[in-house]
Amino acid sequence: MVFWVFGYGSLVWNPGFEVDDKVVGFIKDYRRVFDLACIDHRGTPEHPARTCTLEEYEGALCWGAAYCVRGGPEKEKAAMEYLERRECEYDQKTLVDFFKEGDSDQPFLTGVIVFTSTPDKISNKYYLGPAPLEDMARQIATAFGPCGNNREYLFLLEKALFDIGHEDDYVIELANEVRKVLRAVGGVPTEMNLSSPRANASLKSSLSPLKLSPLPEAIALDS
Repeated sequence: MVFWVFGYGSLVWNPGFEVDDKVVGFIKDYRRVFDLACIDHRGTPEHPARTCTLEEYEGALCWGAAYCVRGGPEKEKAAMEYLERRECEYDQKTLVDFFKEGDSDQPFLTGVIVFTSTPDKISNKYYLGPAPLEDMARQIATAFGPCGNNREYLFLLEKALFDIGHEDDYVIELANEVRKVLRAVGGVPTEMNLSSPRANASLKSSLSPLKLSPLPEAIALDS
């Protein structure tokens, strides 16, 4: 037995589990949105981070990487258990077709697992929903958790998509808006290591996080 999982967020640059193959490509009719709360990696229940999930959107292409795990039931079980802990805020596993660059007609793989979330605030306690770009940028600029800050997640995703040659205009727009927030509160250079104590101290003294309703506790695991 072999399984494949599609990464479109932090999995693009940091799968975090033993993989046997990686293929850059895309899935159809989905786009990234930063509509999901993260309370255990890059945020807290009191001040959730915003991380990306997928939204169905006809005609869209979402680029990322598909990872293969093979080698027997124990290895596959260990990888899936790791992914389920790490992706605990996603309430669905969806099976999708995966396409390689240069061939958009025939899927390279079928039945690829992708972690997604129900876009409903009642049935999905981690779904934040859309917000004005400025509000999302302020939330991302100020949120931090056990595994780092929210802005680093966004900037790493922006870089990872650049590195695979498929930048996402929405990610770039949001990242640039976060940079505007950072510059406005003290001229923090975007090239600075934004997880450094100096950057955090500057932001902490200049910005207050958005007031958000606390969410339930979850397990901290790097993302």
